[in-house]
Amino acid sequence: MVKKTRGKNEGSIWRHGGRWRAAVTLGGKRVTKLFSSKVDCRNWIRDMQNQIEQGLTYSATRLSLEQFLTEWLKIHNTGLKPRTIERYTQIVRDYIVPYIGNIKLQDLRLDLVEKLYRDLLNESVSIRNVQLTHAVLHRSLKDAVRRGLVGLNAAHGARQPKKPYKEMQIFDENQVMHFLLCAMEDRHEAIYHLAIKTGMRQGELLGLKWSDLDWNRGTLKIQRQVQRVPGHGRTFVSPKTRAGRRTISLGRETLNILRVQKERLFMQKEITGDRWQEFDLIFPSKVGTPLSASNFLKEFKSLLEKAGLPRIRFHDLRHTAASLMLNHGIPPFIVSKILGHSKPSTTMDIYGHLIPTDYGEVGNLMDDWITPVPIDMGEKVNKNKPGTAKKT
Repeated sequence: MVKKTRGKNEGSIWRHGGRWRAAVTLGGKRVTKLFSSKVDCRNWIRDMQNQIEQGLTYSATRLSLEQFLTEWLKIHNTGLKPRTIERYTQIVRDYIVPYIGNIKLQDLRLDLVEKLYRDLLNESVSIRNVQLTHAVLHRSLKDAVRRGLVGLNAAHGARQPKKPYKEMQIFDENQVMHFLLCAMEDRHEAIYHLAIKTGMRQGELLGLKWSDLDWNRGTLKIQRQVQRVPGHGRTFVSPKTRAGRRTISLGRETLNILRVQKERLFMQKEITGDRWQEFDLIFPSKVGTPLSASNFLKEFKSLLEKAGLPRIRFHDLRHTAASLMLNHGIPPFIVSKILGHSKPSTTMDIYGHLIPTDYGEVGNLMDDWITPVPIDMGEKVNKNKPGTAKKT
């Protein structure tokens, strides 16, 4: 007869061949698992009891990570943008399921999650994709905890690789002037001016409509962006955050350049004729549809080569805009609003190192502002007779 040991609320432990088996009762059914030692059995039972107290169900103990993630993606499809859904699906398909998808959701542990990240790096998966894998895993397991499928988020606190610091590439003022001079008469001239003067993202620029522009006030509303989603083509989506919806002011010269852009589009419509598709876009393709980002970037790189300038990314024009604003004394609070950051600290974390650090005059200024100045009261106190004034 197999001898079982049972402690108070600890489940059951017994020998099973050369190993040990532990069991707990959940929802009127018994859940068991094999271990190499009795200590491991006790630890598992303790962990199971904690999860049961937090709402673990019997069905959850039979659920594999792959099954859970498949269902999780279906549930969250309605609350996510198409591009995000596609990215999450790809992460789950390529980086999670092949490695740990067969593990029971209830058996997933921190060490297995960290091993996954190491394995991905060893397979030459980029640090960025490993970080995204962690983000998807952590978010999905957080939902599993909320639904009572597990008691703990196995990805919480997992060590993930840090992206190595890469020096930011920006243009200085002379390079900016040279670039814009070379862009004169280019059909994307207005985009380049807006990118450098406002720091708008590429998707935001390509999603601008004439209805967003207030000519009288000289303001531009940013309330959408263009994204390419596989299977859906180029679509309009709202900004990622509430801070992304913003209104920025434009200078007179920039408004004049936009007037030229409007005239250029009027001529393009005449040439295109019936093939023109009206989306009211400020920067459309030659037939009025959202501009292809890949084609646009090819023309941008060609212009850089023509100008003899360093081969930077288009997104680096956003960094250039932030650098110019901060170096010319525009407060970080205002810069963060223009860039669409949720708080000034984000702006300072990214661009704080670009602000000049010549603090040589600060000491003298502080001395001038708060050093007390002695005042001559016109009389001296008699030290020998307190309370009396000494005659002079």
